[in-house]
Amino acid sequence: MSLKDKINPETLPQHIAIIMDGNGRWAKQHGADRIFGHENGVKSVRDTVEAAAEVGVKFLTLYAFSTENWNRPQEEVIALMQLLVHTINAETKTLNKNSIRLQAIGDLKSLPVDCYNELQEAIDNTKNNTRMTLVLALSYSSRWEITNAVKQIAEKIENKTLSVAEINENTINSHLCTANIPDPELMIRTSGENRISNFLLWQLAYTELYFTEKLWPDFRKEDLYLAILNYQTRERRFGKTSEQIV
Repeated sequence: MSLKDKINPETLPQHIAIIMDGNGRWAKQHGADRIFGHENGVKSVRDTVEAAAEVGVKFLTLYAFSTENWNRPQEEVIALMQLLVHTINAETKTLNKNSIRLQAIGDLKSLPVDCYNELQEAIDNTKNNTRMTLVLALSYSSRWEITNAVKQIAEKIENKTLSVAEINENTINSHLCTANIPDPELMIRTSGENRISNFLLWQLAYTELYFTEKLWPDFRKEDLYLAILNYQTRERRFGKTSEQIV
């Protein structure tokens, strides 16, 4: 029996989030520039998106570029943006063929104009697809997101369209980038780093975390299946006792 066949569809995580880490280290191991690692990481994106859709995952969020990544060497940032535009152009047809909708979260207006326009065009061209939603976190950080949500809520209070007494978890949820996206049930990070690096801090409150030593360019379908199978061995209690869950 293959790993894919061992997955129980009844306890499948509906939303998986992934921190795609290790491109630079992978490139260094191969004696190449960092962008070589990013280029090969695209192959892993294709494999993972295909695998997630095949098993029935409804939302897949990929941490593609953080707000902190703008501080990297300019040549790497430029190369990454060019790679992003090229990949979006190349993959839109495949997304439509597989009925996968594209969305994006983050400070998208900070992206280069050509990159932003290509992204919005792809989002619009795939908006009617229903099999799975692929969410790209671009120029994203959770602290930026939460700060932005607080500002929006404060403006509503100042304009007297919202009172302090009305603020609850749902209020905050509705002002986040992920307002219409369910919280992830499983978060995967590659490259052996055991941290979440400013990614979906609010949304990961009860998410199961899975860390693998694999560098992102080496991550394939079987690795995603392993992560899902590991998730399915866990007991998710949400503050309750084991007896209450049973």
